Amino acid sequence: MTARPLPFAPGSRDGALGACDPFAIEARGLVKQFGGRRALDGVDLVLPQGAFLSIFGPNGAGKTTLLRELALLARPTCGELRMLGVNALEEPDALRARVGLISHKPMLYGDLTAQENLAFFASLYGMAGAAAQARIDDLLRLVELDHRRNDCVRTFSRGMQQRLSIARALISDPEIVLLDEPYSGLDPHAAELFDQLIDRVREGRTFVMVSHDLEKGYDLCTHALILAQGAVVVCAQKADVDRGAFRDLYLATVGMGMA
Repeated sequence: MTARPLPFAPGSRDGALGACDPFAIEARGLVKQFGGRRALDGVDLVLPQGAFLSIFGPNGAGKTTLLRELALLARPTCGELRMLGVNALEEPDALRARVGLISHKPMLYGDLTAQENLAFFASLYGMAGAAAQARIDDLLRLVELDHRRNDCVRTFSRGMQQRLSIARALISDPEIVLLDEPYSGLDPHAAELFDQLIDRVREGRTFVMVSHDLEKGYDLCTHALILAQGAVVVCAQKADVDRGAFRDLYLATVGMGMA
């Protein structure tokens, strides 16, 4: 199987990013340079709304760098990026509440309770009062932590912290959810609960997940991407890629899968 990037922005004019396309993410020629090294080397990506993209590749391939740019935590050295029809490089503030990030690090405050953590993050998006509390109540029930709302997060297990991190990421009801190795450190039971939660919140949202777990990532995704040395090796809809052929390509790319 040869590398087949997804077609870029159908109907766009002279290769420019379209303004009214039904895509969650449109990237063209993304480059991120650190000194003389290119962490991203001309990445093109088009992802429709409602898709689930899994990104694979060895360490140093540029996966986290790409995710940081989609999370609006870093700017590319050059290239174009639109998210939800908005120019992400010119108007990042217009997108921040529309993008949520779940990492292998929960990004929570251990000495605050679950309630206090969610109230703090709600305040960052200008949410307060009864509306914010109703949102917090709904999310704590969703992640099955309502009974621990007044307990300090440092007393939570790793799986419970990851469940609360889903609530944190969803506090603004984002349309795009980014996941950076979210299963890292979870035991099988906690991973199963995490699967169930992701399944509950998938409808109406676009997901992008970085993963070293080929089987898990492939099972969850609708689209799959392999990065190597900052460049796209393949990006295709899962329906168009045979599982065995994709695995063979992945193993060849990362060197017997030891990413």
